[in-house]
Amino acid sequence: VLGAADLVYCASFDEVFHATASGSAQYGVVGVENSNEGVVTRSLDMFLHSPTHVVGEVSLLVRHNLLRSSNSLEGIEVVLAHPQALAQCQNWLAKHLPHAERRAVSSNAEGARLAAANPAWAGLASERAATRFGLHIVAHAIQDDAYNRTRFAIICLPQTLAMPPASERDCTSLIVSVPNQPGAVHDLLVPLKNNGVSMTRFESRPARTGQWEYYFYIDLEGHPSQPNVAAALAELRNLCAFYKVLGAYPVKA
Repeated sequence: VLGAADLVYCASFDEVFHATASGSAQYGVVGVENSNEGVVTRSLDMFLHSPTHVVGEVSLLVRHNLLRSSNSLEGIEVVLAHPQALAQCQNWLAKHLPHAERRAVSSNAEGARLAAANPAWAGLASERAATRFGLHIVAHAIQDDAYNRTRFAIICLPQTLAMPPASERDCTSLIVSVPNQPGAVHDLLVPLKNNGVSMTRFESRPARTGQWEYYFYIDLEGHPSQPNVAAALAELRNLCAFYKVLGAYPVKA
């Protein structure tokens, strides 16, 4: 989707959404799910009201490196990173830096930027971040799981790129809410079963109304242009108090 694009660094996923929605960036890339720590909740929350939609996804092996202005583990008082990165490296940090504070920041890039300004601080980030902020890689690939992967969504405004056409394998993502009544969530599954549509992800997030209500984030196999998927979506829409298609896009096997 992106081809040869100029990169714009953002301090948080919020900034990625805002830059893409405002048009200052044509496309944004945001983490949505990690193989160890699960969903990136802030990204899900931002999707709710963002005018952007999802036009692609990529799953990457993630390597976290310990970055610092000096090439030594000695004297590190604080390790900064996104909460997901801190969680993905917790065993290594407990063994090698047991007394260092683990401080969550908005992104790994922001942690690296802050670490560059304080010799007692270190960040967890990529080799690219080390180069950008002039930091040493004190320890390479310290994530606890060697097969640690993160799924990223590619977002843009609909006028930048419309929904991609159906491919050999697609995913349709949506957000819904249903009335708080017995059997309401069960009823969401009936149109999928009746139309032969497989659900590959189902996550809930608080609606923040103070009434214990939730939004549900759903991934379905298939594309809205396929008759069975279109029929299932039409039936779902009639059941929902809130309904938003986040996008339909090709996925790799």
